[in-house]
Amino acid sequence: MCGIFACHHHPNVQQFKPTALKMGKAVRHRGPDWSGNWIANNTILVHERLSIVGVDSGAQPLVNDDETVSLAVNGEIYNHRILRKGLKEPYNFKTHSDCEVIIPLYLEHDIETPRFLDGMFSWVLHDKKQDRVIAARDPMGITSFYLGRSSKTPGAVYFASELKCLHPVCDNIISFPPGHVYDSNTDKLTRYYDPKWLVEPDNIPTKPVDYKELRATFENSVRKRLMAEVPYGVLLSGGLDSSLVASIAQREKLRLDELAKKRNGTSNGVEADGHAAGHLVGIDDSNELATVNVLPDLHSFSIGLPNAPDGIAAKEVADFLGTKHHTFTFTIEDGLNALSDVIFHLETFDVTTIRASTPMFLLSRKIKAMGVKMVLSGEGSDEIFGGYLYFHAAPSKAAFHKENIRRLENLHLADCLRANKSTSAWGVEARVPFLDKKFLEVAMNIDPEEKLIKPGRIEKYILRKAFDTTDEPETAPYLPDKILWRQKEQFSDGVGYGWIDALKDNAEKHVTDEMMKNPKAEWGEDIPDSKEAYWYRTMFDELFPSYCASTVMRWTPIWVKQTDPSGRAIETHNQKYEDKA
Repeated sequence: MCGIFACHHHPNVQQFKPTALKMGKAVRHRGPDWSGNWIANNTILVHERLSIVGVDSGAQPLVNDDETVSLAVNGEIYNHRILRKGLKEPYNFKTHSDCEVIIPLYLEHDIETPRFLDGMFSWVLHDKKQDRVIAARDPMGITSFYLGRSSKTPGAVYFASELKCLHPVCDNIISFPPGHVYDSNTDKLTRYYDPKWLVEPDNIPTKPVDYKELRATFENSVRKRLMAEVPYGVLLSGGLDSSLVASIAQREKLRLDELAKKRNGTSNGVEADGHAAGHLVGIDDSNELATVNVLPDLHSFSIGLPNAPDGIAAKEVADFLGTKHHTFTFTIEDGLNALSDVIFHLETFDVTTIRASTPMFLLSRKIKAMGVKMVLSGEGSDEIFGGYLYFHAAPSKAAFHKENIRRLENLHLADCLRANKSTSAWGVEARVPFLDKKFLEVAMNIDPEEKLIKPGRIEKYILRKAFDTTDEPETAPYLPDKILWRQKEQFSDGVGYGWIDALKDNAEKHVTDEMMKNPKAEWGEDIPDSKEAYWYRTMFDELFPSYCASTVMRWTPIWVKQTDPSGRAIETHNQKYEDKA
């Protein structure tokens, strides 16, 4: 991940520059490798870089030869080599960065540019000749992005990766909607990501599940996200989603190792010239993953309280796959001490997000300390396949499908926000294969009847079945059966049941019954429904102005009576774990 800040149409951009640089510095944790800025007309772009691809030459903002188009990007464009080859007009690329292709794409396709991109991204592009700004966010909002305005500078528009860059200079801020593009010529946001399943939620798919297609599409999604020139790993909770990601990544590593050995005459992970193997991985001109060196061991990471359910399962998966696994533990005191920092970085007061983000935030710090800059993660699967336990109560396939869509539309305010900001807080990038555009197209056009949780069918049955090789003796199993068919354990539960219990207990100490009866007037109708929620909201208010609260969404289940978002609070959570935490 990187951090960006931009302002277009500022009345005195030179005078504003020191402030703009300060706002960019507020997200330097996202991009600790280099800082850059560019001014053209009355627009300034500020960039804080985390280098993953084009490490030696991808400093930003990026500018074309005649300095008429400038660009600041946060993200990864996986199909950049294909796009470079498909350009109609020659373009003088100055870097190996995957993001630079956005400039010539804009010169050829204008406002339609984001439709061509396969990746996760937030970017701001300035056209000096037109004095025009185009800004866009990836289809599902994997990268965080905000748009702001200020009553002190009417006519100016501001963009940033995080709220903390905007609230000092803006008094009106929104979360930039995923799958949209902004054009300063019209001062409007327009949807560019418009698959039928998303824009026609009442049109219920009827396509039967094709297990081979589902598996192949997801495998390709993981492959393309291994594009990197730096050490990387996988977040491994021991649940189905992260375990499948780890399994495919490890299989791909072993495949590429064999390919590299054949090409280079290597053996035992050492190149023919005797030097240690490198870790360069890239997408070739056929959009396939390729490497010229034997890859290092695939590292996997998990965290939890001592003897947590997820930690035990993650170790089983790692042993089965042969990854170099790192199990970290945290104490309840560690988690409680980090809460204020978590809320500062996450910029939310949502109960579910804070519960799950705290261990992920602590884990990301450990990962960065080991020199790893990119990880794969399993977010998105539960939204696509109805993996949350409350989906057991879905009254019909139409309702199930619409809830899938609602969850996906709000991911940028929930799990995407958590994964992006928990890792970016320490300069680590999280990539999420389940939210690949092609995979979404396949998975969201399956008849939701196939996804319904019925007697004899556990949640996410079709995903599990797609990777069940019981009837394929020629194919090595992806996961042990006990993991492949393990019941859903939401992350904030799986790290150890004592974690949520401790949060509730501490909220009781900080929030009185009298406080619950008298919420703050500025909260309006957005009243916390528990002492835990009240506690988080007061911490948020200490860090951010009240108008920032409109960018926050509360995560709540439907079809069930309880309001606690913990999976453990749902009646169908019948898996028994011995809690030693």
